[in-house]
Order: sequence, then C-alpha cells, then structure tokens
Amino acid sequence: MPEEIIRSLAVDGVRYRYRVLPRDPAAGGAPVTEPVLVIGGALQGMYGWPQMDDHLSPSADVVTADLPGMGSADPLPPGPSAPVLRAAVAGIIDDLGATGINLFGFSYGAAIAFGYAQHDPERVVRLVLGGVPTHIGEAGRAYWHRATQVLAEGDPEGFAALAADGLMCLDPERPVHRRELARRYVRRSFLHALAHSEHAVESLRRALADRPDFSGGLSGVPALVFAGEHDTVTAPELQREFAGTIEGSRFLTLPESDHWVVLERSDEVAALVTRFFTDQPLDPVVALLPHQARAGEAVPAVSPPVSPPRPGPPTPRTAPR
Repeated sequence: MPEEIIRSLAVDGVRYRYRVLPRDPAAGGAPVTEPVLVIGGALQGMYGWPQMDDHLSPSADVVTADLPGMGSADPLPPGPSAPVLRAAVAGIIDDLGATGINLFGFSYGAAIAFGYAQHDPERVVRLVLGGVPTHIGEAGRAYWHRATQVLAEGDPEGFAALAADGLMCLDPERPVHRRELARRYVRRSFLHALAHSEHAVESLRRALADRPDFSGGLSGVPALVFAGEHDTVTAPELQREFAGTIEGSRFLTLPESDHWVVLERSDEVAALVTRFFTDQPLDPVVALLPHQARAGEAVPAVSPPVSPPRPGPPTPRTAPR
C-alpha cells in the first residue's frame, strides 16, 4: 500500500493538517473515483478512519484531516466557526489540485460537509452524510454541559464515560450490534483526545455552542444520508426529513445500531460509502443487513430545495505552515 502524505496548511493564520493515502495502484480492476475527503466528529482527527482506508484505497485517494480545532490543529479563533472550517476544506481541495472531490461527513463533520457543499456545490462530486445532528434538544445540550463540567472539575475518566453514554443507545430492549465494544472504544477515544490535544476541552465547548444550520436545501449534488435505527442524538425520522431537503438524495437506516453506526456497522458503512462514491448499486450491501425494509429508498423532497447563491471565484486562503 502506498505511503501516506501529510500536508500542513493555514487559514486566516490558523494552522491545520491533512493526510492523503494515495490510491493503491495494485488494486487492479477496482473502479476509480475522485479523491474522498472524510470529516468526522468534534474530536475525531485524521487517524480515526482505518476502515475507510481499507475499503476506499483501491478506488480513490483517501483524505482525512485535523481541521482547525481538531487533533493537532490550532484552536478555532473567536467568532463563528463555520466560515473558518469551510475555508479549511476549500484549502485542502486547492492544495490537492482537485477539480472536485467526494465528501463524507459524519456527526459534527456532517454539518461541515453539508455547509461546504451548499457553498461550493460545483466542487463536490458526491456527498455522503451520516449520523446527522439536525435536532439536538435542550435536554441533550444540558447533558453535554454537565459532562464538560465534570471534565472542568478534573475528572477525565468521568467525562469520557458520560460522553460515550450520551452518544449511544443503552436501552437493552433496543438491540445494538457490538454495543459494548463500541462503548469501550468511544471512551478510550475521548481519553486519548484529551491526553493528546491541548485544546480538546475548548473544542468540545465550541462544538456544543455551535448551532449548525441544516436548512436551505441542496441541489445538483448526488447525496446519500444514513442513520443508525436507534440513534438517540437525532432520531432517524428527523434525519430522513433533512435528507428530503437534498434534491434526489437517498436515505438509509442501518439496523441494530445507534449514533455510532460507523463503529457498530463499520464494514457495512465503509462498503456503502465506497459503492456510492464509485456509482455502484448499493443493493448488494443492503441485502446483507437484517430487516432492511426501509433501506435504499429515494427520499421525496419535503420542500423545494433552495441552494444559496454561489460566491464569485475564490481567493487564495491557504499558506504553507
């Protein structure tokens, strides 16, 4: 497998990095597609997606990132974070020299990916969004503020346990594939992020304070939206409503999984993403999932999608680190 490449960039003086795993030339007859940029949750950095590397590398360059506020990057500056993060994504595409990319956003990263696709749809060839947090109620925000308070009081173990539980469905009556394995992994991931990022606490606070805008619709970009059937962060029904604002999108519910569907159904998610980005039918993967009566459906738009006006030609916004 080719060696990865790490590149350093900056946007408005904020340094960040991205990683490229070049397409494996030994893949033979695998279908080839544009580079795939993967954007994860608030503390998920560039090394959190090994299953995507394995599935996508025969078909595409796989790109992951420590965007501003994540991993090894500088903290986000004061003010709205969305414009900075969109500019950082644009900087990666510019630095790749790509005319267009496939874009995958999960959880908090879904807001970044969707916002970028709205602003620069001509540069997004295909879009996949998973675990989309379109509706987080006050009870959910209060829970996370309590969790960050535990962290501020010097109890990272207690915070990691609360954080993992807050992102998972723990109801024993609702089956979740690999629930305990995913729970332990999420707890360890939070502890690792806290130990290796000086501004992890501030990044969490910023993610909680942000109110991502999932309105406005989108057209002209083929899209797939998926959710775990027991997602307790935002109910699958609400994620399906959101999918209906993206013209021509498809929506999938993956069984026996919750918000951490990318861990609990990691192989299935990676296979679905790979097939969608290479224009292959999703049915062979869907057929392997239990009780998938709702899978693979086209989503009728709930209202006419409206894309925001496209900006003029972008000005250079990145500089070497």
